[in-house]
Amino acid sequence: MISKILILGKKGFVASNLFNYLKKEKAYVANIDFKHFFFKKKNYLEKFDYIINCSTNKKFILRKYSKKNDLNFKIAKKIIGLSKVNFIMLSSRKVYKAKFNITEAGTLLPSCQYSKNILRSEIEAKKFLYKQRLLILRISNLIGYNKPSSKKILKTFAYNFYDNIKKGYMIKISHVFKDFLGIDKFSEIVLKLIQKKCYGTYNVSLGKKIFIKKIVSWLNFYNKSSYQVVEFKESHSNDCFTLCNKKLMKTISVKNRQIDLKKECLTLSRKFFRGKK
Repeated sequence: MISKILILGKKGFVASNLFNYLKKEKAYVANIDFKHFFFKKKNYLEKFDYIINCSTNKKFILRKYSKKNDLNFKIAKKIIGLSKVNFIMLSSRKVYKAKFNITEAGTLLPSCQYSKNILRSEIEAKKFLYKQRLLILRISNLIGYNKPSSKKILKTFAYNFYDNIKKGYMIKISHVFKDFLGIDKFSEIVLKLIQKKCYGTYNVSLGKKIFIKKIVSWLNFYNKSSYQVVEFKESHSNDCFTLCNKKLMKTISVKNRQIDLKKECLTLSRKFFRGKK
C-alpha cells in the first residue's frame, strides 16, 4: 500500500528536493507552506499517513525556546487526535557533543540556541504523540541544490560555499572533518523509512569522515577562476564529528557510499560554474 505524504515547507531546500524525489518515485505527496497547514481542516489532514515538517522560523533558531515559535510542537498538538497520521520531525546532529562516531545514545550537549531549541522540540513532540507515531531524524550536513534567496533561514555548507565564491573568496579548512549526506540520498532514506513504517530516533548521515578540504575540492571541481583562499585556524577543529548510522543501515536497505556524495557535489559544481545540471 502506498503511503500518502504531506510535506511542510513548500519552497525550502529540503522540502522542495524531497518533494521532487518522492514525485519521481511515484509517491502520493503534497507540499504546502506551514501557514496553510495551520488552517487545514481535520478531513484534509486525515487523508495523509505521514506529515514531514521541513519548515522553521527565525525566532525558533535565534531566541530562547518558546512553544509559540516551535512548529513541531504545533504540528504534534494539531494531529494528536488523528490516530492514523504519523509525524516525521527533522532534527539536527547539533544536539550531540561533537566527536567521532556518535550513536543515537550519544551525549546530548547542544551548544547553540538552535540546537537547544530543536532538542527541546523533540521532547515536546514526544509528549503529544506516542512513539509509534513519531519519527525523529537527526541529520548531518546536507549537500544539494539550494536556490539562492535573501530569505534563507538555515544555510547549508554548500550554500555558504557558493555564496562566498560570488563574493570573490573561498574558505579552506585543512584539518577539520564533518559528516555530509547528499539530498537525493537523504530523500531515498526518508522514503525507505516510510515504507518500513519506522518510528523512533535515527541518525541520518554518510557515517564517514569527510575532510573539509575534500568537500571543497569536489564543490570547486569545475571552477576555472582564481579566488582568495581564507583558511580557518586549528581552533575550529573542535567541531569535528561523524554520526554513527548503523541503526539506520540495519533497518533499511540503501547503498550509502562516499561516491554518491561526490557525484552530488560534482553535479552542484557543474551547475554553478557551467550552468548545467
